[in-house]
Amino acid sequence: MAIDPLSASKAYLEAARTAQGLGASPGGAGQAAGVDGNEFSHLIGNVLREAQSAGRNAEAQGLAALSGRADVVDVVTAVSAAEASLETVLAVRDQVIQAYQEILRMPI
Repeated sequence: MAIDPLSASKAYLEAARTAQGLGASPGGAGQAAGVDGNEFSHLIGNVLREAQSAGRNAEAQGLAALSGRADVVDVVTAVSAAEASLETVLAVRDQVIQAYQEILRMPI
């Protein structure tokens, strides 16, 4: 069963909303299993905030280097950290989509 990109992106958006507490319903699947779903959503939220912060830091370092206030080494370090954060977020996203596809393939 093939998953179209629109369905995958909708599932990813719903997961993001759930992680932010916008679409979470009380007594969800995580709580039914005895696991605190808030821990996972806070973990994902923190990772996203850190990735966003790393990106902003890289932009600030780049602008500072253009104005002559920062060293090139600092810029390269900040960009590398932002790239590593982005790759981590993308890897998690890919795993979420893969898990979603696997759930869709399960027989009922």
